[in-house]
Amino acid sequence: MMTLLELHLLATPKAAPELRHHLRAHGFDVRLCATELLTNVIDHLGEGTPVTVRVGGTAVGNRTRIEVTDPDPRALPVLLSAGETAESGRGLALVDALAERWGVEQGPDRKTVWCELRN
Repeated sequence: MMTLLELHLLATPKAAPELRHHLRAHGFDVRLCATELLTNVIDHLGEGTPVTVRVGGTAVGNRTRIEVTDPDPRALPVLLSAGETAESGRGLALVDALAERWGVEQGPDRKTVWCELRN
């Protein structure tokens, strides 16, 4: 991946608009997916978790790749089917719907959740 942007921040609710601001040159789908991946860290690991967000282009296929790395290799994201009235559980479903593909790369002391969107 050719990294265009790399941010080190704490996963907090106010980090989401800050992230969208840094991604203002990108389309709505990129901003939404990046925010949803960040929000997943807040929801599942807790506020204040240190994360690294990387956004860049892929060498093949003219795609934008978003990566969010956090320090917990065990808490893996799960695609849920949220009911119509559910107030949460839609984040990864949105990423799944918008992205060409997504996945998780685990390391011994971290994991990276990523997705790729066609430009």
